[in-house]
Amino acid sequence: MSSAVPRRVLPLIVFSQFAGTSLWFATNAVMPDLQHAWGLPATAVGTLTSAVQMGFVAGTLAFALLMVADRFSPSRVFMACAPVGALANAATLWAGGSFSLLLGLRFVVGFLLAGIYPVGMKLAASWYRQGLGAAMGVLIGALILGTALPHGLRALAGDGGSSVLPSWKSVLLGVSLLAAAGGVLTGLGVPDSPWLQRGARVTPAALRLIWHDRKLRASVFGYCGHMWEIYTFFVLVPLIVGMRWTGLAQSAASFFIIGAGFIGCVAGGLLVRRWGSANVAQRQLATSGLCCLLAPLMLQAPDALFLAWLLLWGLTVAGDSPQFSTLTAQNAPPAVVGSVLTFVNCIGFAISVLSIEIFVAALPRVPLAVLLPLLGLGPLLGLWMFRPLSR
Repeated sequence: MSSAVPRRVLPLIVFSQFAGTSLWFATNAVMPDLQHAWGLPATAVGTLTSAVQMGFVAGTLAFALLMVADRFSPSRVFMACAPVGALANAATLWAGGSFSLLLGLRFVVGFLLAGIYPVGMKLAASWYRQGLGAAMGVLIGALILGTALPHGLRALAGDGGSSVLPSWKSVLLGVSLLAAAGGVLTGLGVPDSPWLQRGARVTPAALRLIWHDRKLRASVFGYCGHMWEIYTFFVLVPLIVGMRWTGLAQSAASFFIIGAGFIGCVAGGLLVRRWGSANVAQRQLATSGLCCLLAPLMLQAPDALFLAWLLLWGLTVAGDSPQFSTLTAQNAPPAVVGSVLTFVNCIGFAISVLSIEIFVAALPRVPLAVLLPLLGLGPLLGLWMFRPLSR
């Protein structure tokens, strides 16, 4: 990494990414509380998560088409989106059980996350022109740890609280305060890079290129297979853990299982120099796919083996993400790399919505031992399409 980069830049971006993306699964961590307090349906966790994902897709397209991070300082865009997203998240406390209002708020949170996650990546890429693979591993690892954080806060909050501010409300407020603080820190502490370049306009021609370019198609399909699995896994983790542990232990285990992805992302970024991005992505995708297929056996395994399986799954289901992003950026022509990444992100998150809706809808009728191996369809297809890069 360039010695001209101020030392504070990467730690601030990483912390702010971690803080801002904690908004992503804030309601998932307190879903049992919301269902108890407001009588939400059993499928609410899937529907609300899908609302965030669709908001992110809409936000990504809007930010890209309007070239928001090019017209304005990326640091200031991040600083604006994080506190507003925090307010939308905190407004959950006043939803009063209105499911339509909750859906709207989660959509808004997802829309504003498009000004946090991709903009944080743009900031890092503009500063770290060399050593980007390692920086990407840390940044996406911070996103995964932020995704896990609400579960950890729920475990720390306990079952106490007061009638005015029960524990689940303190979790939502804590996440909102953290996200707002991350936005302010980025705006005040991370200057725009002197190497920051204005991106090209998004062009639909990138869609045709994704299909016709052999190597680009391989990395994109690998990413899509990964997206079929990852967010549905995050939604299902508390339910899987709930087969053995409940209450605070369930929240704590969910935090560590999802948060294990941080280690997978960082370790993958370090291994890139030895193995290359394609090998790292392929091995992690194959391992997470194997974890899907082993579900019928592991669900019956002793507690220690059951937990080790979930930790390995959490580590590898997210660890390949930075490498898919890196490969897609490397294989796309420089003139359209922004368009390619925009469309690939939107396609991937749309796939995650489809996966979440299918699996959550099937839960009441299909046992987890039958359902979880079907998550492996994404990694299997991804590995098959990834073959041109694995050679």
